[in-house]
Amino acid sequence: MIKESDILKIVKEDILRILGEEKTRISLESIRSEINVSDIFISEAVKELEKKNLIRFNNNFISLTKEGEENAKDIVKKHLVIENYFKETKNERDAHKAAHILEHYVSKEVIDNIKKLSTFKHKSIPLTEFKIDKEGMITDIIFSDYGIFERIVSMGIFPGEKIKITNRISNNIIVNVENKKIALNRDMARGIKVYGEN
Repeated sequence: MIKESDILKIVKEDILRILGEEKTRISLESIRSEINVSDIFISEAVKELEKKNLIRFNNNFISLTKEGEENAKDIVKKHLVIENYFKETKNERDAHKAAHILEHYVSKEVIDNIKKLSTFKHKSIPLTEFKIDKEGMITDIIFSDYGIFERIVSMGIFPGEKIKITNRISNNIIVNVENKKIALNRDMARGIKVYGEN
């Protein structure tokens, strides 16, 4: 379950990204139609962004301030790096959707790793085939169900992140990601592609 503070962070980033992509003022109604959350989160996000001087809200229209433009540029850039990476294995719509989910979770280091990953992608294997105690880098997440995709990403499992199998217990694979231990069932693990030197 995603915490309210995380939802608010995601909504604020989505508003900045939408404004950054459009490069013009947008009606609050358009924002509401693009972001699938309750109006309470959108109202709170707009209030906080305005308070931080990242947006201006006037006559039901939202526009970026100079500072907001810089923030939006970074979010759009991150989105495009992820989207272009996924376009190698997914159609445009699915690549956009995957980037839309991932952009809220990845660090600059992961973005830098994603830029390098294309060369290793064809050599990656399902996590289920990876050896215990061997560290690898996640190269892809292959799930058609975006609910599962988002759940996996929210655990810290995404392309560009390092992962290590620490144990196998019956139908579960125990992994370490960013110093967190996570238990994955075999079906989930099979959808996670990993690259590691032999």
